[in-house]
Amino acid sequence: MKYFLLAFTALILTACKTYSEDEKQTFDQQIEAYLKKNNRVCERSDSGLYFHIIEQGEGRKIQYNDKVKFTYKGELLDGTVFDHRTEPVEFDVKVLIAAWQEIMLELNVGGKAYLVAPPHLGYGTHQLDDIPPNSIIVFTMEVVGAE
Repeated sequence: MKYFLLAFTALILTACKTYSEDEKQTFDQQIEAYLKKNNRVCERSDSGLYFHIIEQGEGRKIQYNDKVKFTYKGELLDGTVFDHRTEPVEFDVKVLIAAWQEIMLELNVGGKAYLVAPPHLGYGTHQLDDIPPNSIIVFTMEVVGAE
């Protein structure tokens, strides 16, 4: 667990398996079933990210070249929490997993979001501590700063 943040930063360049349209459709079906079971309503982006902006935020809009500070909770579809950061972490937007990059660019500083990411926007085929390969991952996050 202690290497999680380093691992996702390093793996962003290698988590690029190409998934077939059938696989992506299966992920969509799993996500939609999860959202229905948990009474969640989300938008689906063209990339396949399911998200709900809880609060847009009052600060300035996040940019791709920003360094962002944020808190988050990460879970698997079965509810297993694999990471929970209540103290802000800080990363350049451009080194985040694709799901986080995408949602960051939708938020302002102070924004909060809920997202469900298929594997191609998360960690792909890589095994990370408590995250099995090809996992759909669920995050709740809040941006507390950007520069």
